[in-house]
Amino acid sequence: MKIIIVGGVAGGMSAATRLRRLMEDAEITIFEKGPFVSFANCGLPYYVSGEIANRDSLLVQTPESLKARFNLDVRPFHEVISISPAKHTVTIRHDGQEFTESYDKLILSPGAKPFVPTIEGLVEAKNAYTLRNVPDLDEIMAALDNHPKEAVVIGAGFIGLEMAENLAKRGLQVTIVEKAPHVLPPLDHEMAAFVQAELLANGVRVITSQFATRFEDQGKVIVLENGQKITSDLTILSVGVEPENGLAKAAGIELGLRGGILVDEHYETSQKDIYAVGDAIIVKQEITGQDALISLASPANRQGRQVADVIAGLEHTNKGSIGTAIVRAFDMTAASTGLSERILSMNQLPYKPLHVSGKDHAGYYPGATDMTLKLLFNPNTGKIYGAQGVGKKGVDKRIDILATAIKGNLTVFDLPELEFTYAPPFGSAKDPVNMLGYAALNLVEGLSDNIQWYQLEDELAKGKKFLDVRTSGELQSGRLKVDTIHIPLNELRERLNELDKNQAYIVSCHSGLRSYIAERILKQAGFTVQNLDGAYSLYKMANPEGVEYGN
Repeated sequence: MKIIIVGGVAGGMSAATRLRRLMEDAEITIFEKGPFVSFANCGLPYYVSGEIANRDSLLVQTPESLKARFNLDVRPFHEVISISPAKHTVTIRHDGQEFTESYDKLILSPGAKPFVPTIEGLVEAKNAYTLRNVPDLDEIMAALDNHPKEAVVIGAGFIGLEMAENLAKRGLQVTIVEKAPHVLPPLDHEMAAFVQAELLANGVRVITSQFATRFEDQGKVIVLENGQKITSDLTILSVGVEPENGLAKAAGIELGLRGGILVDEHYETSQKDIYAVGDAIIVKQEITGQDALISLASPANRQGRQVADVIAGLEHTNKGSIGTAIVRAFDMTAASTGLSERILSMNQLPYKPLHVSGKDHAGYYPGATDMTLKLLFNPNTGKIYGAQGVGKKGVDKRIDILATAIKGNLTVFDLPELEFTYAPPFGSAKDPVNMLGYAALNLVEGLSDNIQWYQLEDELAKGKKFLDVRTSGELQSGRLKVDTIHIPLNELRERLNELDKNQAYIVSCHSGLRSYIAERILKQAGFTVQNLDGAYSLYKMANPEGVEYGN
């Protein structure tokens, strides 16, 4: 069998190497229009700061190593310019010459390209770059050799934040411009607020709810929607990606959502014997069942392996993706899996959010750090829709666990039963994931009723009273700008007579645990009460203007 693969990196090379392991006699050729067929694209930003010091370490495999180990015919600088599905041929351009190759099976792995918005003056800008591959990285590094002082990153998604961090670590003054109301738009506002605070603490300037409308002076000045002008010696455009679909479209292959390549459960396109994998294809969002474009390395690698299985005659199908991602911003880690609250609201799905604060390992063991986890679930069925986490350490572990729970169709009722390795340096006897399960059960079973930070103003406007059960010292260090009844938790039982059973209360503490205890005391004493989810610590991150400090 003669198999041609267009494009390397995650999807294409995973397919090629798996095919060789399954089909020793197949003729496998990979055409890559760029110079590198196998490189660590996710590691590119870290070379900017020198955290990855050796450029060659980004080059995972070479044509020679792939030939020696897998007997693959890898041809860089070979661009496939057209496909004839009827003739089962592709036309390739190399070194100014064109030639044709036939195929029995064709795999397209073109990936996604950076989306470049139409902005006045961008074409004339001499200092604006995107980052997709090693040649892009080389251009940015050459620009950095000119010792720029100010950098602007337009777009605060995962790549944008990675570039902002690494440019700042290189010594540049960095400004992030994001059109959404907060950085990291895939996360919900209150969770992204932790990341934004970390950026600001490390000297990165953050401008949200704004976008660049014009470049002036060959890119040295960027004009925002509100008329504000910011200067830039180096600009990174990181406003998302779009499927590289030109070749597929010209071949008559059916496209779908935002130009993504439509494939069936076996990764076959609308043209027989032509398959597609990676960032260019449409997958099913497993939780909603809707079409989605999920540009992540892990799904692309999995898809490459699975399409090889299909071609080799193994029955492995495309089950879709839930979308699990992580990013580091200086000392802060942010990760998510599944659906955000914003997406759930847009899809009008029944959901309940909750937040839990915990430590990455036992709090009494030295070096423990805080983390905040958010869980989104169906209160009727317990189905887990998604989760988000922020913190210095241990976030990856918890979001990976919750991603596994979603893929395994576990519900919130299963989370308390999960057993994890435990010793003080590594975790807690009640892991934060267990705590999410306990908190979810309390909501489902009616033991607790929470409200979210963004609901507080409206709930108080209905006549409810705000009860803070922190200590007096905590209250003096920071409090919400609302009329507050203050009764420390340890005094609550003795001071119940100060409260009115005909009055509804919203109770809060620092992170939500003590306020839950207060909620249980009050409910069993006949009071109507709700718990402010995430309490003071979450509210001050989400709405810092709503907090005052001092007496």
